[in-house]
Amino acid sequence: MHTVGSYLATRLAQIGLKHHFVVPGDYNLVLLDQLLSNPDMQQIGCANELNASFAAEGYARANGAAACVITFSVGALSALNGIGGAYAENLPVILISGGPNTNDSGAQHLLHHTLGTYDFSYPREIAEHLTCAAVAITSADDAPYLIDHALRTALREHKPAYIEIPCNLANADCASPGPISSLTLVAPSDPATLQAAVTAAAAFLASRSRPLLLAGPKLRAAGAQGAFRKLAEALGSAVAVMPAAKGLFPEDHPQFAGIALGEVSTYGCNELIDWADGLLCAGTVFTDYSTVGWTSLPVANKIIDAGFDRIRVPGHDFSDLRLADFLSALADKVQANPATMVEYARIRTPIAPPAAVPAQGKLTRNELVRQVQALLTTESTLLVETGDSWFNGMYLSLPPGAGFEIEMQWGHIGWSIPASFGFALGAPQRRVIAMSGDGSFQVTAQEVAQMIRHKLPIIIFLINNRGYTIEVEIHDGPYNNIKNWDYAGLIGVFNADSGDGKGLRAGTGDELAAAIQQAKQNTRGPTLIECEIDRDDCTRQMISWGRRVATANARPPRSN
Repeated sequence: MHTVGSYLATRLAQIGLKHHFVVPGDYNLVLLDQLLSNPDMQQIGCANELNASFAAEGYARANGAAACVITFSVGALSALNGIGGAYAENLPVILISGGPNTNDSGAQHLLHHTLGTYDFSYPREIAEHLTCAAVAITSADDAPYLIDHALRTALREHKPAYIEIPCNLANADCASPGPISSLTLVAPSDPATLQAAVTAAAAFLASRSRPLLLAGPKLRAAGAQGAFRKLAEALGSAVAVMPAAKGLFPEDHPQFAGIALGEVSTYGCNELIDWADGLLCAGTVFTDYSTVGWTSLPVANKIIDAGFDRIRVPGHDFSDLRLADFLSALADKVQANPATMVEYARIRTPIAPPAAVPAQGKLTRNELVRQVQALLTTESTLLVETGDSWFNGMYLSLPPGAGFEIEMQWGHIGWSIPASFGFALGAPQRRVIAMSGDGSFQVTAQEVAQMIRHKLPIIIFLINNRGYTIEVEIHDGPYNNIKNWDYAGLIGVFNADSGDGKGLRAGTGDELAAAIQQAKQNTRGPTLIECEIDRDDCTRQMISWGRRVATANARPPRSN
Protein backbone atom coordinates (compact mmCIF):
# COMPACT_ATOMS: atom_id res chain seq x y z
CA MET A 1 0.00 0.00 0.00
CA HIS A 2 0.94 3.63 -0.50
CA THR A 3 -0.12 6.76 1.28
CA VAL A 4 -1.53 9.67 -0.71
CA GLY A 5 1.76 11.53 -0.23
CA SER A 6 3.99 8.59 -1.18
CA TYR A 7 1.79 7.87 -4.20
CA LEU A 8 2.31 11.45 -5.38
CA ALA A 9 6.06 11.21 -4.71
CA THR A 10 6.32 8.00 -6.74
CA ARG A 11 4.47 9.52 -9.66
CA LEU A 12 6.62 12.68 -9.62
CA ALA A 13 9.78 10.57 -9.67
CA GLN A 14 8.36 8.39 -12.45
CA ILE A 15 7.81 11.40 -14.72
CA GLY A 16 11.47 12.35 -14.32
CA LEU A 17 11.62 14.75 -11.38
CA LYS A 18 14.76 14.54 -9.28
CA HIS A 19 13.89 17.66 -7.27
CA HIS A 20 10.77 19.46 -6.04
CA PHE A 21 10.62 23.04 -4.76
CA VAL A 22 8.93 23.79 -1.45
CA VAL A 23 7.94 26.47 1.02
CA PRO A 24 6.74 24.86 4.28
CA GLY A 25 3.50 25.79 6.01
CA ASP A 26 1.39 24.00 8.57
CA TYR A 27 -1.07 22.66 6.00
CA ASN A 28 1.65 20.89 3.98
CA LEU A 29 4.12 19.66 6.63
CA VAL A 30 2.89 16.05 6.73
CA LEU A 31 2.90 16.01 2.93
CA LEU A 32 6.49 17.26 2.90
CA ASP A 33 7.42 14.38 5.23
CA GLN A 34 5.85 11.93 2.80
CA LEU A 35 7.71 13.44 -0.16
CA LEU A 36 10.98 13.32 1.76
CA SER A 37 10.56 9.57 2.21
CA ASN A 38 11.11 9.02 -1.52
CA PRO A 39 14.86 8.48 -2.09
CA ASP A 40 14.63 9.38 -5.78
CA MET A 41 13.81 13.06 -5.19
CA GLN A 42 15.54 15.89 -3.35
CA GLN A 43 13.49 18.57 -1.58
CA ILE A 44 14.62 22.12 -2.39
CA GLY A 45 13.57 24.93 -0.06
CA CYS A 46 12.90 28.39 -1.47
CA ALA A 47 12.62 31.81 0.15
CA ASN A 48 8.98 32.40 -0.79
CA GLU A 49 6.23 30.97 -2.95
CA LEU A 50 6.71 33.33 -5.91
CA ASN A 51 10.37 32.35 -6.09
CA ALA A 52 9.51 28.67 -5.71
CA SER A 53 7.07 28.80 -8.62
CA PHE A 54 9.61 30.51 -10.88
CA ALA A 55 12.34 28.08 -9.77
CA ALA A 56 10.03 25.25 -10.77
CA GLU A 57 9.34 26.98 -14.08
CA GLY A 58 13.08 27.15 -14.78
CA TYR A 59 13.48 23.52 -13.75
CA ALA A 60 10.73 22.51 -16.19
CA ARG A 61 12.61 24.25 -19.00
CA ALA A 62 15.64 22.09 -18.27
CA ASN A 63 13.94 18.87 -17.22
CA GLY A 64 10.60 18.79 -19.05
CA ALA A 65 8.39 19.03 -15.94
CA ALA A 66 8.58 20.31 -12.36
CA ALA A 67 6.74 20.42 -9.04
CA CYS A 68 6.22 23.16 -6.45
CA VAL A 69 4.74 22.40 -3.00
CA ILE A 70 3.23 25.19 -0.92
CA THR A 71 0.69 25.75 1.84
CA PHE A 72 -3.01 26.43 1.46
CA SER A 73 -4.40 29.76 0.22
CA VAL A 74 -1.70 32.26 1.20
CA GLY A 75 0.97 30.05 -0.37
CA ALA A 76 -1.06 29.00 -3.36
CA LEU A 77 -2.17 32.50 -4.30
CA SER A 78 1.42 33.76 -4.15
CA ALA A 79 2.70 30.85 -6.26
CA LEU A 80 -0.03 31.22 -8.88
CA ASN A 81 1.83 34.18 -10.39
CA GLY A 82 4.64 31.88 -11.48
CA ILE A 83 2.11 29.22 -12.45
CA GLY A 84 0.51 31.76 -14.76
CA GLY A 85 3.94 32.18 -16.33
CA ALA A 86 4.25 28.41 -16.76
CA TYR A 87 0.86 28.37 -18.49
CA ALA A 88 1.83 31.20 -20.82
CA GLU A 89 5.19 29.60 -21.57
CA ASN A 90 3.78 26.04 -22.07
CA LEU A 91 5.53 24.32 -19.17
CA PRO A 92 4.06 21.44 -17.12
CA VAL A 93 4.65 22.68 -13.57
CA ILE A 94 2.63 20.84 -10.91
CA LEU A 95 1.52 23.15 -8.10
CA ILE A 96 0.78 21.04 -5.01
CA SER A 97 -0.99 22.70 -2.10
CA GLY A 98 -1.61 21.43 1.38
CA GLY A 99 -5.23 21.84 2.43
CA PRO A 100 -7.37 22.12 5.56
CA ASN A 101 -8.36 19.07 7.57
CA THR A 102 -11.34 17.37 5.91
CA ASN A 103 -13.37 17.67 9.13
CA ASP A 104 -13.34 21.47 8.85
CA SER A 105 -15.10 21.60 5.51
CA GLY A 106 -18.80 22.10 6.11
CA ALA A 107 -18.36 22.26 9.89
CA GLN A 108 -18.72 26.04 10.06
CA HIS A 109 -15.11 26.39 11.21
CA LEU A 110 -13.20 29.57 10.46
CA LEU A 111 -9.57 28.81 9.59
CA HIS A 112 -6.32 30.76 9.44
CA HIS A 113 -4.80 31.50 6.03
CA THR A 114 -8.30 31.87 4.59
CA LEU A 115 -10.57 34.79 3.71
CA GLY A 116 -12.45 34.32 6.98
CA THR A 117 -15.38 32.60 5.30
CA TYR A 118 -16.62 29.02 5.45
CA ASP A 119 -15.88 28.39 1.78
CA PHE A 120 -12.43 26.84 1.21
CA SER A 121 -12.85 26.16 -2.51
CA TYR A 122 -11.58 29.50 -3.85
CA PRO A 123 -7.86 28.57 -4.29
CA ARG A 124 -8.82 25.64 -6.53
CA GLU A 125 -11.38 27.74 -8.38
CA ILE A 126 -8.79 30.45 -9.04
CA ALA A 127 -6.25 27.80 -10.09
CA GLU A 128 -8.70 26.48 -12.68
CA HIS A 129 -8.11 29.67 -14.69
CA LEU A 130 -4.31 29.27 -14.62
CA THR A 131 -3.91 25.54 -15.14
CA CYS A 132 -5.13 22.81 -17.47
CA ALA A 133 -6.35 20.71 -14.54
CA ALA A 134 -7.16 21.64 -10.93
CA VAL A 135 -8.19 18.93 -8.46
CA ALA A 136 -8.95 18.96 -4.74
CA ILE A 137 -8.67 15.56 -3.08
CA THR A 138 -11.40 14.84 -0.51
CA SER A 139 -10.84 11.11 0.07
CA ALA A 140 -7.81 8.83 -0.03
CA ASP A 141 -9.67 6.37 -2.25
CA ASP A 142 -10.02 8.97 -5.03
CA ALA A 143 -6.47 10.35 -4.69
CA PRO A 144 -4.75 8.07 -7.25
CA TYR A 145 -7.33 8.85 -9.92
CA LEU A 146 -7.23 12.62 -9.33
CA ILE A 147 -3.43 12.81 -9.09
CA ASP A 148 -3.07 10.82 -12.30
CA HIS A 149 -5.65 12.96 -14.06
CA ALA A 150 -3.79 16.16 -13.16
CA LEU A 151 -0.38 14.81 -14.15
CA ARG A 152 -1.61 13.21 -17.37
CA THR A 153 -3.34 16.40 -18.48
CA ALA A 154 -0.31 18.57 -17.67
CA LEU A 155 2.07 16.32 -19.59
CA ARG A 156 -0.27 16.03 -22.57
CA GLU A 157 -1.04 19.73 -22.86
CA HIS A 158 2.32 21.09 -21.62
CA LYS A 159 0.51 23.30 -19.14
CA PRO A 160 0.60 23.49 -15.31
CA ALA A 161 -1.77 21.62 -13.01
CA TYR A 162 -2.98 22.13 -9.42
CA ILE A 163 -3.37 19.37 -6.79
CA GLU A 164 -4.75 20.12 -3.32
CA ILE A 165 -4.21 17.54 -0.56
CA PRO A 166 -5.79 18.00 2.90
CA CYS A 167 -3.32 17.87 5.77
CA ASN A 168 -5.00 14.80 7.30
CA LEU A 169 -4.99 12.80 4.03
CA ALA A 170 -1.30 13.16 3.10
CA ASN A 171 -0.42 10.08 5.17
CA ALA A 172 -3.68 8.19 4.59
CA ASP A 173 -3.46 4.82 2.83
CA CYS A 174 -4.42 4.55 -0.84
CA ALA A 175 -3.88 2.23 -3.81
CA SER A 176 -0.43 1.74 -5.32
CA PRO A 177 0.50 3.35 -8.68
CA GLY A 178 -0.19 1.52 -11.93
CA PRO A 179 2.05 1.58 -15.04
CA ILE A 180 3.51 5.03 -15.73
CA SER A 181 2.68 4.63 -19.43
CA SER A 182 -0.91 5.51 -18.56
CA LEU A 183 0.32 9.06 -17.88
CA THR A 184 2.93 9.53 -20.59
CA LEU A 185 1.51 7.95 -23.74
CA VAL A 186 0.50 10.54 -26.36
CA ALA A 187 -2.10 9.61 -28.97
CA PRO A 188 -0.81 9.94 -32.54
CA SER A 189 -2.43 12.20 -35.10
CA ASP A 190 -5.45 10.89 -36.94
CA PRO A 191 -3.98 9.56 -40.23
CA ALA A 192 -6.75 10.85 -42.49
CA THR A 193 -6.74 14.32 -40.95
CA LEU A 194 -2.95 14.42 -41.07
CA GLN A 195 -2.92 13.48 -44.75
CA ALA A 196 -5.49 16.15 -45.56
CA ALA A 197 -3.53 18.82 -43.67
CA VAL A 198 -0.26 17.87 -45.36
CA THR A 199 -1.89 17.86 -48.80
CA ALA A 200 -3.35 21.34 -48.26
CA ALA A 201 -0.11 22.74 -46.86
CA ALA A 202 2.03 21.25 -49.62
CA ALA A 203 -0.30 22.72 -52.25
CA PHE A 204 -0.09 26.14 -50.59
CA LEU A 205 3.71 26.10 -50.50
CA ALA A 206 3.88 24.88 -54.11
CA SER A 207 1.74 27.86 -55.16
CA ARG A 208 4.23 30.33 -53.65
CA SER A 209 7.40 31.43 -55.38
CA ARG A 210 9.14 32.81 -52.28
CA PRO A 211 8.25 30.66 -49.21
CA LEU A 212 9.90 31.15 -45.80
CA LEU A 213 9.75 29.28 -42.50
CA LEU A 214 9.22 31.05 -39.18
CA ALA A 215 9.97 29.19 -35.92
CA GLY A 216 8.00 29.99 -32.76
CA PRO A 217 8.38 29.06 -29.07
CA LYS A 218 5.74 26.31 -29.04
CA LEU A 219 8.04 24.11 -31.11
CA ARG A 220 9.66 23.02 -27.85
CA ALA A 221 6.42 22.17 -26.05
CA ALA A 222 5.37 20.16 -29.10
CA GLY A 223 8.72 18.34 -29.24
CA ALA A 224 8.93 19.40 -32.87
CA GLN A 225 12.39 20.95 -33.26
CA GLY A 226 13.73 17.94 -35.14
CA ALA A 227 10.71 17.75 -37.43
CA PHE A 228 10.96 21.50 -38.12
CA ARG A 229 14.61 21.15 -39.12
CA LYS A 230 13.71 18.22 -41.38
CA LEU A 231 11.10 20.37 -43.13
CA ALA A 232 13.49 23.31 -43.43
CA GLU A 233 16.13 21.18 -45.11
CA ALA A 234 13.58 19.59 -47.44
CA LEU A 235 12.14 22.96 -48.50
CA GLY A 236 15.52 24.70 -48.64
CA SER A 237 14.05 28.08 -47.74
CA ALA A 238 15.38 30.66 -45.31
CA VAL A 239 14.44 30.13 -41.67
CA ALA A 240 13.68 33.04 -39.32
CA VAL A 241 13.22 32.58 -35.57
CA MET A 242 11.04 34.53 -33.14
CA PRO A 243 12.95 35.81 -30.07
CA ALA A 244 11.22 33.36 -27.73
CA ALA A 245 12.27 30.52 -30.05
CA LYS A 246 15.94 31.50 -30.15
CA GLY A 247 18.02 28.34 -29.92
CA LEU A 248 15.28 26.03 -31.23
CA PHE A 249 16.87 26.12 -34.71
CA PRO A 250 20.67 26.07 -34.93
CA GLU A 251 22.14 29.52 -35.55
CA ASP A 252 25.12 27.99 -37.38
CA HIS A 253 22.76 26.28 -39.84
CA PRO A 254 23.25 27.62 -43.40
CA GLN A 255 19.51 28.38 -43.68
CA PHE A 256 19.33 30.47 -40.49
CA ALA A 257 18.24 33.99 -41.44
CA GLY A 258 18.09 35.70 -38.07
CA ILE A 259 15.73 36.87 -35.34
CA ALA A 260 12.32 38.07 -36.50
CA LEU A 261 11.02 41.02 -34.47
CA GLY A 262 9.55 43.51 -36.92
CA GLU A 263 11.58 46.64 -37.44
CA VAL A 264 14.10 45.55 -34.79
CA SER A 265 14.85 42.20 -36.41
CA THR A 266 18.44 41.22 -37.06
CA TYR A 267 19.85 42.73 -40.24
CA GLY A 268 17.97 41.70 -43.37
CA CYS A 269 15.50 39.41 -41.61
CA ASN A 270 12.47 41.74 -41.58
CA GLU A 271 13.04 42.73 -45.21
CA LEU A 272 13.21 39.06 -46.18
CA ILE A 273 9.93 38.29 -44.40
CA ASP A 274 8.29 41.24 -46.18
CA TRP A 275 9.62 39.95 -49.50
CA ALA A 276 8.39 36.39 -48.97
CA ASP A 277 4.98 35.59 -50.43
CA GLY A 278 4.22 32.66 -48.14
CA LEU A 279 5.13 31.87 -44.53
CA LEU A 280 4.88 28.60 -42.69
CA CYS A 281 4.65 29.66 -39.05
CA ALA A 282 5.45 26.72 -36.79
CA GLY A 283 4.62 27.10 -33.09
CA THR A 284 4.46 30.87 -33.36
CA VAL A 285 2.79 33.27 -30.91
CA PHE A 286 1.84 36.71 -32.22
CA THR A 287 1.37 39.27 -29.45
CA ASP A 288 1.80 43.02 -29.13
CA TYR A 289 5.36 42.33 -27.94
CA SER A 290 6.36 39.83 -30.63
CA THR A 291 4.83 41.99 -33.39
CA VAL A 292 6.34 45.24 -32.03
CA GLY A 293 3.03 46.87 -31.17
CA TRP A 294 1.12 45.09 -33.95
CA THR A 295 3.35 46.60 -36.66
CA SER A 296 4.58 43.25 -38.02
CA LEU A 297 1.53 41.01 -37.77
CA PRO A 298 1.56 38.72 -40.84
CA VAL A 299 -1.35 38.75 -43.28
CA ALA A 300 -3.65 35.77 -42.61
CA ASN A 301 -3.99 34.64 -46.24
CA LYS A 302 -0.21 34.61 -46.59
CA ILE A 303 0.55 32.06 -43.88
CA ILE A 304 0.21 28.47 -42.77
CA ASP A 305 -0.36 28.62 -39.01
CA ALA A 306 0.97 25.32 -37.64
CA GLY A 307 0.18 25.37 -33.93
CA PHE A 308 0.63 22.99 -31.02
CA ASP A 309 -2.39 20.87 -32.01
CA ARG A 310 -4.10 22.85 -34.78
CA ILE A 311 -3.06 23.46 -38.40
CA ARG A 312 -4.62 26.30 -40.36
CA VAL A 313 -4.01 26.70 -44.08
CA PRO A 314 -5.93 29.41 -45.97
CA GLY A 315 -9.33 27.85 -46.57
CA HIS A 316 -8.68 24.90 -44.24
CA ASP A 317 -8.65 24.23 -40.48
CA PHE A 318 -7.42 20.92 -39.02
CA SER A 319 -7.49 20.15 -35.28
CA ASP A 320 -6.13 17.54 -32.86
CA LEU A 321 -2.93 16.98 -34.83
CA ARG A 322 0.58 16.63 -33.39
CA LEU A 323 2.78 19.41 -34.72
CA ALA A 324 5.80 17.11 -35.04
CA ASP A 325 3.74 14.61 -37.07
CA PHE A 326 2.59 17.35 -39.40
CA LEU A 327 5.99 18.93 -40.00
CA SER A 328 7.68 15.58 -40.54
CA ALA A 329 5.04 14.37 -42.99
CA LEU A 330 5.07 17.68 -44.84
CA ALA A 331 8.84 17.42 -45.26
CA ASP A 332 8.26 14.28 -47.33
CA LYS A 333 5.84 16.10 -49.67
CA VAL A 334 7.33 19.54 -50.36
CA GLN A 335 9.43 20.54 -53.34
CA ALA A 336 12.68 22.37 -52.68
CA ASN A 337 12.46 26.14 -53.19
CA PRO A 338 15.51 28.12 -52.02
CA ALA A 339 14.35 31.50 -53.38
CA THR A 340 14.38 33.22 -49.99
CA MET A 341 17.85 31.85 -49.25
CA VAL A 342 19.14 33.26 -52.53
CA GLU A 343 17.66 36.66 -51.69
CA TYR A 344 18.95 36.60 -48.13
CA ALA A 345 22.47 36.02 -49.43
CA ARG A 346 22.07 39.24 -51.46
CA ILE A 347 20.74 41.52 -48.74
CA ARG A 348 22.45 40.30 -45.57
CA THR A 349 25.56 42.02 -44.30
CA PRO A 350 27.96 39.97 -42.20
CA ILE A 351 27.82 41.42 -38.70
CA ALA A 352 31.19 42.11 -37.15
CA PRO A 353 31.47 41.54 -33.40
CA PRO A 354 31.44 44.72 -31.30
CA ALA A 355 34.88 46.28 -31.10
CA ALA A 356 36.62 46.17 -27.75
CA VAL A 357 36.76 49.45 -25.88
CA PRO A 358 39.96 50.61 -24.19
CA ALA A 359 40.56 48.48 -21.13
CA GLN A 360 40.34 51.46 -18.78
CA GLY A 361 37.32 52.98 -20.53
CA LYS A 362 33.99 53.28 -18.75
CA LEU A 363 32.00 50.09 -19.15
CA THR A 364 29.38 50.27 -21.90
CA ARG A 365 26.58 47.97 -22.90
CA ASN A 366 28.41 47.08 -26.12
CA GLU A 367 31.48 46.01 -24.19
CA LEU A 368 29.39 43.95 -21.80
CA VAL A 369 27.73 42.17 -24.71
CA ARG A 370 31.08 41.54 -26.38
CA GLN A 371 32.48 39.87 -23.30
CA VAL A 372 29.33 37.82 -22.65
CA GLN A 373 29.47 36.62 -26.26
CA ALA A 374 33.00 35.34 -25.68
CA LEU A 375 31.79 33.47 -22.59
CA LEU A 376 29.15 31.43 -24.45
CA THR A 377 30.06 27.83 -25.29
CA THR A 378 28.31 24.68 -26.44
CA GLU A 379 27.75 23.80 -22.76
CA SER A 380 26.23 27.12 -21.70
CA THR A 381 22.62 28.25 -21.32
CA LEU A 382 21.81 31.97 -21.15
CA LEU A 383 18.69 33.21 -19.34
CA VAL A 384 17.72 36.83 -20.06
CA GLU A 385 15.46 38.94 -17.88
CA THR A 386 12.59 41.14 -19.05
CA GLY A 387 14.03 44.48 -20.15
CA ASP A 388 17.09 45.40 -22.16
CA SER A 389 18.58 42.03 -21.20
CA TRP A 390 16.07 40.59 -23.68
CA PHE A 391 17.65 42.60 -26.47
CA ASN A 392 21.21 42.19 -25.25
CA GLY A 393 20.67 38.44 -25.30
CA MET A 394 18.55 37.83 -28.36
CA TYR A 395 21.12 39.37 -30.73
CA LEU A 396 24.01 37.30 -29.39
CA SER A 397 25.23 34.47 -31.60
CA LEU A 398 24.65 31.06 -30.03
CA PRO A 399 27.39 28.47 -30.55
CA PRO A 400 26.16 25.00 -31.57
CA GLY A 401 24.50 23.35 -28.58
CA ALA A 402 24.21 26.55 -26.54
CA GLY A 403 20.84 27.19 -24.89
CA PHE A 404 18.74 30.34 -24.57
CA GLU A 405 15.80 30.99 -22.26
CA ILE A 406 13.48 33.99 -22.26
CA GLU A 407 10.08 34.65 -20.68
CA MET A 408 8.68 36.95 -23.35
CA GLN A 409 5.02 35.92 -23.16
CA TRP A 410 4.50 36.36 -19.39
CA GLY A 411 7.21 39.02 -19.05
CA HIS A 412 7.40 39.04 -15.25
CA ILE A 413 10.34 41.08 -13.99
CA GLY A 414 12.37 39.07 -11.50
CA TRP A 415 11.83 35.76 -13.32
CA SER A 416 15.45 35.12 -14.29
CA ILE A 417 17.02 34.75 -10.82
CA PRO A 418 14.80 31.94 -9.44
CA ALA A 419 14.45 30.45 -12.92
CA SER A 420 18.24 30.26 -13.24
CA PHE A 421 18.36 28.51 -9.86
CA GLY A 422 15.79 25.95 -10.97
CA PHE A 423 17.36 25.50 -14.39
CA ALA A 424 20.80 24.85 -12.88
CA LEU A 425 19.37 22.11 -10.65
CA GLY A 426 17.59 20.56 -13.63
CA ALA A 427 20.64 20.69 -15.90
CA PRO A 428 23.74 20.34 -13.71
CA GLN A 429 25.94 19.68 -16.74
CA ARG A 430 25.27 23.17 -18.19
CA ARG A 431 27.04 26.44 -17.41
CA VAL A 432 24.13 28.70 -16.49
CA ILE A 433 24.49 32.43 -17.20
CA ALA A 434 21.86 35.02 -16.31
CA MET A 435 21.50 38.64 -17.41
CA SER A 436 19.25 40.82 -15.25
CA GLY A 437 18.55 44.48 -14.65
CA ASP A 438 18.75 45.98 -11.19
CA GLY A 439 15.01 46.61 -10.88
CA SER A 440 14.16 43.02 -11.79
CA PHE A 441 16.80 41.67 -9.42
CA GLN A 442 15.23 43.45 -6.46
CA VAL A 443 12.01 41.44 -6.91
CA THR A 444 13.46 37.95 -6.35
CA ALA A 445 17.04 38.50 -5.11
CA GLN A 446 16.64 36.09 -2.17
CA GLU A 447 17.03 33.04 -4.39
CA VAL A 448 20.73 33.82 -4.86
CA ALA A 449 21.05 32.52 -1.30
CA GLN A 450 19.68 29.17 -2.48
CA MET A 451 22.26 29.09 -5.28
CA ILE A 452 24.89 29.52 -2.57
CA ARG A 453 23.27 26.86 -0.39
CA HIS A 454 23.41 24.31 -3.21
CA LYS A 455 26.85 25.42 -4.50
CA LEU A 456 25.62 26.22 -8.01
CA PRO A 457 28.24 28.04 -10.14
CA ILE A 458 25.75 30.35 -11.87
CA ILE A 459 27.17 33.56 -13.35
CA ILE A 460 24.86 36.58 -12.96
CA PHE A 461 25.46 39.77 -14.92
CA LEU A 462 23.59 42.41 -12.92
CA ILE A 463 23.17 45.56 -15.00
CA ASN A 464 22.99 48.49 -12.60
CA ASN A 465 21.56 51.49 -14.42
CA ARG A 466 19.47 52.79 -11.51
CA GLY A 467 15.97 51.95 -12.68
CA TYR A 468 13.49 50.25 -14.97
CA THR A 469 15.04 51.07 -18.33
CA ILE A 470 12.47 49.11 -20.35
CA GLU A 471 9.67 51.17 -18.78
CA VAL A 472 11.65 54.36 -19.40
CA GLU A 473 11.63 53.58 -23.12
CA ILE A 474 7.92 52.72 -23.12
CA HIS A 475 6.69 55.54 -20.87
CA ASP A 476 8.98 57.44 -18.52
CA GLY A 477 8.13 58.87 -15.14
CA PRO A 478 9.52 59.16 -11.59
CA TYR A 479 8.10 55.72 -10.80
CA ASN A 480 10.85 54.19 -12.96
CA ASN A 481 13.53 55.22 -10.46
CA ILE A 482 14.56 52.75 -7.77
CA LYS A 483 16.64 52.83 -4.60
CA ASN A 484 20.17 51.73 -5.42
CA TRP A 485 21.60 48.66 -3.65
CA ASP A 486 25.13 47.46 -3.05
CA TYR A 487 24.44 44.44 -5.25
CA ALA A 488 27.95 43.01 -5.17
CA GLY A 489 28.09 43.50 -1.40
CA LEU A 490 24.79 41.66 -0.96
CA ILE A 491 26.50 38.34 -1.74
CA GLY A 492 28.45 38.60 1.51
CA VAL A 493 25.13 38.87 3.35
CA PHE A 494 23.84 35.75 1.61
CA ASN A 495 27.10 33.85 2.24
CA ALA A 496 26.96 34.52 6.00
CA ASP A 497 29.30 31.97 7.60
CA SER A 498 28.97 29.08 5.16
CA GLY A 499 28.86 30.27 1.55
CA ASP A 500 31.13 30.50 -1.46
CA GLY A 501 29.27 33.05 -3.56
CA LYS A 502 31.24 35.93 -5.02
CA GLY A 503 30.07 39.50 -5.49
CA LEU A 504 32.17 41.56 -7.90
CA ARG A 505 31.83 45.03 -9.37
CA ALA A 506 32.83 46.15 -12.88
CA GLY A 507 32.90 49.76 -14.03
CA THR A 508 35.46 49.37 -16.83
CA GLY A 509 36.20 46.85 -19.53
CA ASP A 510 39.22 45.38 -17.80
CA GLU A 511 37.36 45.08 -14.49
CA LEU A 512 34.65 43.11 -16.26
CA ALA A 513 37.20 40.82 -17.93
CA ALA A 514 38.87 40.16 -14.57
CA ALA A 515 35.51 39.49 -12.92
CA ILE A 516 34.57 36.97 -15.60
CA GLN A 517 37.83 35.12 -15.04
CA GLN A 518 37.08 34.91 -11.32
CA ALA A 519 33.56 33.72 -12.08
CA LYS A 520 34.83 30.93 -14.32
CA GLN A 521 37.13 29.73 -11.53
CA ASN A 522 34.39 29.76 -8.87
CA THR A 523 32.95 26.26 -9.05
CA ARG A 524 31.48 26.19 -5.53
CA GLY A 525 28.85 28.90 -5.78
CA PRO A 526 27.33 31.70 -7.85
CA THR A 527 29.18 34.82 -8.97
CA LEU A 528 27.27 38.08 -9.29
CA ILE A 529 29.02 40.73 -11.39
CA GLU A 530 27.51 44.16 -10.86
CA CYS A 531 27.98 46.03 -14.16
CA GLU A 532 27.73 49.79 -13.76
CA ILE A 533 26.30 51.26 -16.97
CA ASP A 534 24.78 54.63 -17.82
CA ARG A 535 21.00 54.70 -17.58
CA ASP A 536 20.46 55.63 -21.24
CA ASP A 537 23.02 53.14 -22.58
CA CYS A 538 20.56 50.64 -24.02
CA THR A 539 20.08 48.88 -27.33
CA ARG A 540 18.70 50.80 -30.27
CA GLN A 541 16.29 47.91 -30.71
CA MET A 542 14.72 48.45 -27.30
CA ILE A 543 14.29 52.14 -28.02
CA SER A 544 12.41 51.41 -31.26
CA TRP A 545 10.50 48.48 -29.77
CA GLY A 546 9.51 50.53 -26.71
CA ARG A 547 8.26 53.37 -28.89
CA ARG A 548 6.08 51.02 -30.95
CA VAL A 549 4.66 49.25 -27.89
CA ALA A 550 3.91 52.62 -26.27
CA THR A 551 2.07 53.70 -29.42
CA ALA A 552 -0.02 50.51 -29.33
CA ASN A 553 -0.82 51.05 -25.65
CA ALA A 554 -1.87 54.64 -26.32
CA ARG A 555 -4.49 53.87 -29.00
CA PRO A 556 -7.68 55.79 -28.17
CA PRO A 557 -10.85 53.85 -27.35
CA ARG A 558 -13.01 52.94 -30.32
CA SER A 559 -16.06 55.14 -30.65
CA ASN A 560 -19.47 53.45 -30.47
